[in-house]
Amino acid sequence: MTNPNNISLNISHALEFIDGHALNIPTLKILSEDGDILDGATAPDLDKETALRIYSTMRFIRLLDERMQAAQRQGRISFYMQCLGEEAAITASAAALKQEDMIMAQYREQAALHYRGFSLEQFMNQLFSNEKDLGKGRQMPVHYGSNELHYLTISSPLGTQIPQATGYAYGQKLKHIDAQSGELSSEIDNVTICYFGEGAASEGDFHAGLNMAAVHKAPVLFFARNNGYAISTPADEQFKGDGIASRGVGYGIKTIRVDGADTLAVYAATQKAREIAVTTGEPVLIESIAYRLGAHSTSDDPSGYRTKDEEAEFKSNCPVARFKAWLLKQGWLNEEEDEAQKDKIREEILAALKVAEKIQKPALEELVSDVYDTPIPALQKQYEELKEHIKQHPDAYPITAGRIK
Repeated sequence: MTNPNNISLNISHALEFIDGHALNIPTLKILSEDGDILDGATAPDLDKETALRIYSTMRFIRLLDERMQAAQRQGRISFYMQCLGEEAAITASAAALKQEDMIMAQYREQAALHYRGFSLEQFMNQLFSNEKDLGKGRQMPVHYGSNELHYLTISSPLGTQIPQATGYAYGQKLKHIDAQSGELSSEIDNVTICYFGEGAASEGDFHAGLNMAAVHKAPVLFFARNNGYAISTPADEQFKGDGIASRGVGYGIKTIRVDGADTLAVYAATQKAREIAVTTGEPVLIESIAYRLGAHSTSDDPSGYRTKDEEAEFKSNCPVARFKAWLLKQGWLNEEEDEAQKDKIREEILAALKVAEKIQKPALEELVSDVYDTPIPALQKQYEELKEHIKQHPDAYPITAGRIK
């Protein structure tokens, strides 16, 4: 029987509607809040070196976020966004990938970048938009990017990376398609992971990206960070369905929901999702359930939309402390050494901050120097007009005015 409508061919003679919550999606949880493997759960194969690298990344990002949040309040940088409460979700998922897999982030995934080797100095140079910044000072703080580390530069508009990830992943797959049969001729080398929040899943790009990935079978891992709030809008005012995972099923995509504060669960889920993507060439959706412990950004005040009691409830389930407890029970971490390392990292962060904030800003000509091989006349005209404007109003541009030739 032909099936031009592409539907399940189940026939019913009863008038019955399917309830909007008929699909009951479980949440994978492996590690207890005390750092024990839960009864019936199976821990992933995680070696000591990788486990400690995950923890050191989480620890570093927690301390970096702490310091740079304060730096913004001091007026030393203009903007900042913390990963607070989602360190396990980001770090463990990045650890389950290959170094050459592409990462397309939203803006709270600095842990994934540091896990790959982005240095403290590189973080600081970007945050201060100085002349050593890889982005040449053209981006807001926390809008990182690294060609070397396969981390696409972050874009502020929500959701734009989702269809881009589908297209990029499809390109990764094309290299392994047999020209005669149109089928996979070999296992795919690399995949793309795309991070976004549950708020971004309300964008049209989310639906376009997932549907395109499902139809064209692109090896992309969609990693939805459901942290409860889209800035100030709680999840129950964003959607009525069962989280974001239910949408993956609706698009015909293999889907799993995980406890985003559980490092082992996230690592296991992402590792399996990548295996599915490279062997079948198809997408997978992972929904991480965590809680955004901090404000949306330094421009936000969460006291206007949630209570201190609610925050205190979730602070007790700290992902960093939870994984640390497991490491201590494995005998892989020493409490005294850990505390000493924290003090050392704090000192290094402060020292790097003081260096980066004194480095010069990029020269004005960097605005147009590599947009084209040679600036086109219209761009050159705009550049000259900008220089004249700055010369006429030097007090408004104290840093740039003295460096114009």
